[in-house]
Amino acid sequence: MKLITFTKEGIYCPQGKFYIDPWRPVDLAVITHGHADHARWGMKKYLCHHYTKPILYQRIGIDIECQSVEYGETVTINGVKVSLHPAGHIIGSAQVRLEYKGYVTVISGDYKVQEDGLSTPFELVKCNEFVTESTFGLPIYNWLEVPDLNKKLQTWVLKNQENSKTSVFIGYSLGKAQRIMKAVEGLGKIYTHYSIGKLNEAFESVGIELPDYTIADFRENAKEVQHQIVIVPPALLDSSIIRKIPDAATAICSGWMQVRGARRWRSADAGFAMSDHADWKGLLQAVKATEAEIVHVTHGQTEIFSKYLNEIGIKADVVQTQFGEDEEEAEKEIIENPEP
Repeated sequence: MKLITFTKEGIYCPQGKFYIDPWRPVDLAVITHGHADHARWGMKKYLCHHYTKPILYQRIGIDIECQSVEYGETVTINGVKVSLHPAGHIIGSAQVRLEYKGYVTVISGDYKVQEDGLSTPFELVKCNEFVTESTFGLPIYNWLEVPDLNKKLQTWVLKNQENSKTSVFIGYSLGKAQRIMKAVEGLGKIYTHYSIGKLNEAFESVGIELPDYTIADFRENAKEVQHQIVIVPPALLDSSIIRKIPDAATAICSGWMQVRGARRWRSADAGFAMSDHADWKGLLQAVKATEAEIVHVTHGQTEIFSKYLNEIGIKADVVQTQFGEDEEEAEKEIIENPEP
């Protein structure tokens, strides 16, 4: 039995007549999380987790038709049982479980098995068919435990304070920025860029507590952030806004920092391998534990990861999608290719 097909609009469930994270307008879209490569404009109706709903309102528009559910809650659509389960990627991220006549397919979206202390931890869902990402599907990607990584961020901030520097972290606005905030909480006043602040408001609207922060107006008074902690999105790297911050020491927080020295990534002073995606061991752990009979590998190191799965006895194939074009991939593009 096949519960999903891969079409020009996106991942389609023909029995249920709905799509998962479609990249073209459709009637019903089940959304795994709020990153822009998975949640796009133009759908007649959206279905997502409660925590993702305000993010969709923030990013797509308040006038969309959107139904939200809790993790584990089952919605039956044209005879297909649909439920969302924690993906551990960012707040509200979900794996989509489909069940029809006893056959189970799980579309993981983006995920990580490592608990970050902010997102709902990844939940293993056994299935017959599994769709996995492979953004960091190479053995060289091996993340530090979260407490150890947070300690590195904290040590860097403390060192900057000793040297009268302003700690400027560069991280994606949805997911990464909030993890940075939690990691450095209590070390100083936290200032965020407007785009991060607006997403923080979406989290807070559903009762998620974040550290105290102030949205900074870098155009008017950048001096107010001097010797404090600043968090901005990757698009501002090497921008005039960064240059206005007094005594700035910059650090890029990205999984891509695992394999490159900070000074080879533009003009950053430091780099931390922080990612909201699974590393090599995490991907293998998740795939093996599903006990899926067939695994579809999407975006990232697809050829290498699928080849390895087949070599260890797990039937896998590569599926081309339009995922991965916004978040970590865009982050990599911005970091590697400075504008003239």
